[in-house]
Amino acid sequence: MVKKKKNVLIRLLGLLFALAVIFAVVLPYLWMLLTSFKSTPEIMKNPGKILPIKWVLSGYEKVLTKSPFFQWFTNSLVVSVSVTLIVLFTSSVAGYIFAKYNFRLKNVLFWLILASMMVPFSVTMIPNFLIINELGLYDSLGSLVVPMMISGFGIFLCRQFCEDIPNSICEAARIDGAGDFYIYVTIILPLLRPCLASLAIFTFLESWNEYLMPLIMLEKVDSMTLPVALSFFSSQHGNDLSATMAAAALVMLPVTIVFLIFQKQFIKGIALTGGK
Repeated sequence: MVKKKKNVLIRLLGLLFALAVIFAVVLPYLWMLLTSFKSTPEIMKNPGKILPIKWVLSGYEKVLTKSPFFQWFTNSLVVSVSVTLIVLFTSSVAGYIFAKYNFRLKNVLFWLILASMMVPFSVTMIPNFLIINELGLYDSLGSLVVPMMISGFGIFLCRQFCEDIPNSICEAARIDGAGDFYIYVTIILPLLRPCLASLAIFTFLESWNEYLMPLIMLEKVDSMTLPVALSFFSSQHGNDLSATMAAAALVMLPVTIVFLIFQKQFIKGIALTGGK
């Protein structure tokens, strides 16, 4: 009986701790969302009150009419989708090659790819800028896509999954006359579906939330992506707290929707990544 009560107490404490963590994580987002429906005078007058006294949409109206928000949204969407699709292709191909083919310096090249994951962006920031400038891509969406086309993490993840695919399947396909690219499309890609789904979510969220690279590579207001545009909008309308909170809520809305839709794949991806 004492042991049973002890287990119940431990579970209760664990539940309370989990609720406290959830509350601490959700509260800032909830506060931002509710504040976006307040007027600026109300925010200044009642800073500690979470629920709006009078619900207004003036902040959202200002964001959507006084700024090129839809252009910023389109820029972020184009960059994130392009980077995600390219990374899925390059990572799956490279992972397949490193897992199923033998060639000189294979292990050395793979370790160099892993080592690149340890290099912070601040080290490659200037070389990336110089290369993009020489390619004539400065202040274009291509300047955000080209440096992110190859993912060391993606190659590592796909290679680990490809190694679990039996070689006998590929050998049987070659005996039947299948070429390398046909094997990749018809055998490797379907078996990599859980891996690619997880990688797609991670890549999309990382690209969507990227701030420093767009800040360096983009100059024109119409070329900005949402994270940089939010900072620009806040500096231009710093006195209008309602509009600033509305802009922040709109920036967070797409990634929140993506996470809610693909949360099972997101959690599964974390579990698979840890397991591999």
